Parts: sequence; structure tokens; C-alpha cells
Amino acid sequence: MKMTVIGCGYLGATHAACMAELGHDVLGVDVDAAKTAALAAGETPFFEPGLDDVLRRNIAAGRLRFTTDTAEAARLARVHFLCVGTPQQPTSGAADLTALRTAVRALVGHLRGHHLVVGKSTVPVGTCAELDDEIAALTRDADVELAWNPEFLREGFAVDDTLHPDRIVVGTRQCPGSDAAETLAEVYRVILDEPTPYLTMDRATAELVKVSANAFLATKISFINAISEMCEATGADVTALADAIGHDPRIGRRFLNAGLGFGGGCLPKDIRAFAARADDLGVGSVLGLLREVDEINMRRRDALVALVERACDGSVLGRNIAVLGAAFKPESDDVRDSPALAVAARLSLSGARVSVFDPKAMHNAARAFPTLRYAESAAAAARGAEVVIVATEWAEFVHMPPVELSDLVARRLIVDARRCLDGTAWADAGWDYRVLGSQSVPGPYIRTGAAFGRDKTDATAQNRAGIASLLA
Repeated sequence: MKMTVIGCGYLGATHAACMAELGHDVLGVDVDAAKTAALAAGETPFFEPGLDDVLRRNIAAGRLRFTTDTAEAARLARVHFLCVGTPQQPTSGAADLTALRTAVRALVGHLRGHHLVVGKSTVPVGTCAELDDEIAALTRDADVELAWNPEFLREGFAVDDTLHPDRIVVGTRQCPGSDAAETLAEVYRVILDEPTPYLTMDRATAELVKVSANAFLATKISFINAISEMCEATGADVTALADAIGHDPRIGRRFLNAGLGFGGGCLPKDIRAFAARADDLGVGSVLGLLREVDEINMRRRDALVALVERACDGSVLGRNIAVLGAAFKPESDDVRDSPALAVAARLSLSGARVSVFDPKAMHNAARAFPTLRYAESAAAAARGAEVVIVATEWAEFVHMPPVELSDLVARRLIVDARRCLDGTAWADAGWDYRVLGSQSVPGPYIRTGAAFGRDKTDATAQNRAGIASLLA
């Protein structure tokens, strides 16, 4: 099937490449000429395990192209996916739909005949209804149906999540049995043959599914971090507690890792936009919980700074501090709302000499926080440090033997902000090991089994395995 993908950022580039991988003829469209040129050359402007291989393979096969010409997109296909960003507004928590509306206007004006426009971006409930009016005002010789098909990608797992999703959600104007739902079932035929649940519903419900899912995950993370504050006050072990309650199938263990909290371009802005939309609809009190979730999450950054200050006898002024991690999570170069960088910046503003290292996010970190110092390796960052902070749980940090840093630092003090290290091993190696989330010292990272943390360190292997199984 011929299709276009409007917007070739993280979501759009991944979706375009993966739709081509399914055998479709795909044209990616973006207003950024430099981005489309890079993608056409097989180069992704961000780090995502496995995506480069999928991109290059399908460009070489002739199934995937990129352009800045929206008119070409309108002529090529009858199915168009909207994958543009919906960031937080600079002056409020609400979502900024400027780019989405601009993309719709640019596309619809060129359409002739029957077309299906499919939104994948995360939007406030009611967006489809508003876009219907704009589309009706812009169309002349076209019959345009608008559907919503939210994405559920995890950075670091995006290829596997696209090719092997746990469900596909489709919201249509007329449900059930709409032409749009049947068309999208054909688009995803290979995936549905696995089989994969295919859930059709009205568009408002589909819009709410994504933000509700993210709000629940954010709530689960903030819940265990709130409990960790109780553990810090009482000496209880939050990791053992999470293991114990995670055995309850109604609760589950994933997303119950206490620590520095969540960041990135999805959870923080989505829960804020969700709460803002509730206010608009006059039911703001219903989602007041999400404001507390956000507050707990931001409080973890304050808690880490306070922990480091206590370790430095009350002040970090003039102290050398190494921060290992800049991305908001491992297997990603995304530094949007990164807890690691936020803490590094706060320590720097308090007078510390901060040196940051991340395996993939150095360029993005330097653009976002140019005044911080950046090192070329974990060892270089730790040289002469009085405190070493593990702020992003990259596998190379998790499995790093303490001896690698022991002779480099000025003081053997390590702060585990993600509760991802084997604290006993570090303590036995002569380090002063301190952990965010409770007073207890956690054992080996792997002991949590299927916990969220270990899953993240296996992202590359899982993505490759998923791609291989699809091609087999």
C-alpha cells in the first residue's frame, strides 16, 4: 500500500521505516530539508537501537523515500499518517498543537478525491472534532476521513514496539465497522497476523487511551518514589518492598523502581497536558492526582541534590562531581526534561565543578546545557571527583567494576540515584556507597528479575531479536 508519514522526527521516522519494513511504499515528509536529506542518506538524527538498519534496508529496497514536498505526498497516496510533535506550551501545561494544525493545513489543501488522514501524535481529547472543522473548511474536491491511531513507543524499544506492539488502537468517526478501521487493518495486516489485539473505538476514546496509559505509568513511578520517602525515614528497604508487592498480579513489578524519577518527551508533558485538558472541560479536580504525581517526580531531583550536599558536609561549593548519565533513560540520546541533567545543572549552579558523561547523549546534552563540562568517558569524568553520581542506568555503568574508578577519584564516594548498582560490591571495594530511595544498600541489580530497570539495559538485543523474528 502507498502511504505518507507527515513529520519525520522520532515518531515519524520510526513509523515510516517500520511501515516500509512491512512492505508498504512510504514517503516521509518534513519541513526540515536537512532532516529529510539525512534520512534519505540513511542517517537518523537521533539514537534508537535497530532503526538505522531498518531505515537503510528499506531505502535500498526502494520502499522508503523522504521529501519536503507536501504536494507530492498528496499525489502519491490515499493514506497519510500525522506524526508531528505536540510539545508542552511554554506558558502552561497544555499541549501545543501548532505543528499539528500546520501539517493538516499543508496537506489537506492539496488533496483530491478520497483520503484517510490518521493521527498518531499524542493529543488532548477533542482534537479530532476540532480538526474536522478545519479540514471541512479547507477541502474543495476531496473527501477526507480523519482517524486516530495513537502510538505506544518506548524510546530504546521503538522498532520492536512498532513491529510487535502489544495492541493497536484505532479511533474512527463511525465505529464499529468503518472503512477507516478496515483500511488500517490492511496497513497492519502482517502485525495482526501474529496475532495482535486490534481495538476499534470512537476517536475521543482513542485520544484518551494514550494519555491515560502514560498517566497510569507516571503514577506508578511516583507512587513507589513516595513510598521510598517513607523508607528513607524509617530505614525500610524500598527495593525489597517493591519486589514483594510486585508479585501481586494486580500490581506487577515493572515501573516500581524507586530512584530519580521519570523524564523525557512523553510522560512529563503528557500528564501536564492531561490535567490542563481536564481543567478546560471543567473537571480539573478529577485529575488533581496527576499534579501530585508530577510534584513527587520533581521532588526526587531535589532529594538527590540534598543527598549529595549532605555527603559533602552541607555544601558542594568547589567540589568536583562526576555525573554518569545525561539521557533521561538508557538506550536513548533524548535529554528532554532529563533528571540527570537537571541535577547536574543544579549542582553546577551551587558552585560544584560538574563533569558529565553519557554514552550517546553528549551532543544533545551540550546543546541543552552548554555551561556544563563534558568528559569523553566515565573514567575521564570521574578523574579527581569527590562524588560520583550514577544518574542514568546505562548497562556500562550498571556493570562497571568499582576497581575501574577506585584509583582515579579523589574520594571513593558513589551516589546511586537509580538504585541500579550492586551496593554491596561497591562497599566491599572500599567505596562509601549511598543510594537514593532508602537507607538500605541494594544487592545485585539483576535480583529484581523482570523489573523495568533490567529490561531497559537489554533494549538493543530485544530490538534486534524482534526485527529478526519478523524477517524470518
